[in-house]
Amino acid sequence: MTEGHISQHIVGFVHLLRSMGVRVGTGNLVDFAEALTYVTVTDREALHDAALCTLIAKADDLPIFESAFAFYFRRLSALDLQATNLPVIHIPQRPLRLPRRKPGANDDETGENPDDLEEQKVGATMVYSGSETLRTRDFGSYSHDEVQQARDMMRRMKWRPALRRTRRSRRDKRRGVIDLRSIMRSSMRSAGEPLHMSYRSPRYRRRPLVVLCDISGSMDRYSRMLLQFVHTLNDGMDHVESFVFGTRLTRVTRLLRSRDVDDAVALVSKQVLDWSGGTRIGNTIREFNVRWSRRVLSRGPVVLVISDGWDRGDPTLLSQEMARLQRSCHRLIWLNPLLGNPRYQPLTQGMVAAMPYIDQFIPVHNLVSIEQLGSMLATMPDVKRSPRRVSASPRGHLNNEHQVSHE
Repeated sequence: MTEGHISQHIVGFVHLLRSMGVRVGTGNLVDFAEALTYVTVTDREALHDAALCTLIAKADDLPIFESAFAFYFRRLSALDLQATNLPVIHIPQRPLRLPRRKPGANDDETGENPDDLEEQKVGATMVYSGSETLRTRDFGSYSHDEVQQARDMMRRMKWRPALRRTRRSRRDKRRGVIDLRSIMRSSMRSAGEPLHMSYRSPRYRRRPLVVLCDISGSMDRYSRMLLQFVHTLNDGMDHVESFVFGTRLTRVTRLLRSRDVDDAVALVSKQVLDWSGGTRIGNTIREFNVRWSRRVLSRGPVVLVISDGWDRGDPTLLSQEMARLQRSCHRLIWLNPLLGNPRYQPLTQGMVAAMPYIDQFIPVHNLVSIEQLGSMLATMPDVKRSPRRVSASPRGHLNNEHQVSHE
């Protein structure tokens, strides 16, 4: 028996419990795996007790657990567990149709075994566990149907960036700074006697976003999927400015306001002349700083640069313009789809030139990374970081006293 086979069944059984409504965390899964090192896996009762002790925390989940365990491990005998190739439990491609029970009929009248009906019900619930696999797969490996499914999953995401404190204040009856003007005004209306205390508290707004998305040839595998992600931001948030760039910069905020994502992406591909062409990141960042920075960076937005860092332009120009951009925004975040590969190293001239001025350097290659980006934006502190320099080591790790974080 190899370790990979039993691990596959452990994860599959946990997915089955989750699909049936039992809350099983990642910590419970790790505890279950560690518990199997102290018991004999071929002993069905020991396997049952180890799973029960580590995965179930509520008494209400016991009946579900017993049904799931009986179904999932019904064919895993001691000889099967000791074999080289463990049997794979068949997962149907579509839900099974269960026979309708007549009113008042018992199990004998229906002609069906209750255990068989329970197995069919559990098998039907396992059909929908494929979404977990889709969340961790790379965007570049999606099929057409998977793109549509991932688009629907992104549409259900909630984007709530952290609040920023504005220069304005609002009236507050219970907290804040004493509002002397309001107190004096009320006192004059009441014959000189201050009857009511008034306060003012800071006003908060959602921090705006500015997105610069690379649509060059090297990003062709990810461009359309990432544009759908940008469309989701425009559809679910206010104050989002969107740009695409290759050899030139194009503002696509109005194009992405279309309700249908396919129509929006089609409009962008028609309007942008340098789609799937070369990349001159330094020139496009300079054009943004000169032409658009005063219009869209006045409220301290978070700037998202989505690119793989392959650049044919002058790295010195890119370094200068990135430094200027970093000083003008609240936070500069670089999203690189290649960073999802554990062997990736940011050693291209574009990434080396831009790296010293990036606040966060994070991957954007699957749905999980997008969810992590949303969590990071929601918990971002309101204090702006001071400009600093961060260098990339020969192995691609970021080093200096101010290391780029993944918060």
